Amino acid sequence: MAKPNKKLPEKAVDIYCAKCRAPLFRYRKGGKGALVKCFVERIVADYTEVACQCPGCGIPFARETLIRGVPAYKIIGGKVTHK
Repeated sequence: MAKPNKKLPEKAVDIYCAKCRAPLFRYRKGGKGALVKCFVERIVADYTEVACQCPGCGIPFARETLIRGVPAYKIIGGKVTHK
């Protein structure tokens, strides 16, 4: 399997908790589809204290995993929003 591109995408999005609207990440997202996974190397700013857990309400919003041999967070459906 191919690894994600080393060149970061131009567009950066802010990712928020869907429940309490607390900021979670500033992420370099490629494409215009839904946010399914976040590669750790593309996270520009991380506002969480505990990995994959919202700092505001404490609910888990993702799971740590390896995708194509690269560390990533697999987003749980409906737990985050982005703009």
